[in-house]
Amino acid sequence: MKIVFATHNQHKKEEAAAILGSQWELLALPDIGCLTEIPETADTLMGNAIQKAQYVFQHYHTNCFADDTGLEIEALGGRPGVYSARYAGEGCSYNDNVQKVLREMQGLTNRKACFKTVVTLILDGREYYFEGRVDGQMLTEPRGTAGFGYDPIFLPDGYDQSFAEMDASLKNSISHRGRAMRKLVEFLNNR
Repeated sequence: MKIVFATHNQHKKEEAAAILGSQWELLALPDIGCLTEIPETADTLMGNAIQKAQYVFQHYHTNCFADDTGLEIEALGGRPGVYSARYAGEGCSYNDNVQKVLREMQGLTNRKACFKTVVTLILDGREYYFEGRVDGQMLTEPRGTAGFGYDPIFLPDGYDQSFAEMDASLKNSISHRGRAMRKLVEFLNNR
């Protein structure tokens, strides 16, 4: 069965495909000819996930899902949160975001943080929602080269490797996106 993931991000598509398994043909936005950057103007992760999924469903009339993820750092009052992807400004790189967080965290002893992912699925016109969360600590410097985004500076609780130091299968088994996606897969397999 085909399903569209409302993303242009190849890293996210690869993570999702590994979790979905071979019974699903996962397409991303470029695969369906959508080159538009779908607006993310909501002030919550769920709002952005809904906005992206509805856009794809309304314009391409296909079953789809979208996610939004945010890194919430306790000492920064929950920032970057919903603005995680563009925290250092529009058109910023992953490294720009990482460097901004490291600057803002300099000298702070409270390193508690969590990643949250909300997934919105639109299946035959009905909406469903799934959430995943992982708690951890912010590192004082980047470690590792795998993954993307804030992975080099996030250390999940109970592990001694940053997300960027983990192999993909370990990261997917414990990550916020992995947890939300497994809930999505369980729902799809049991409907």
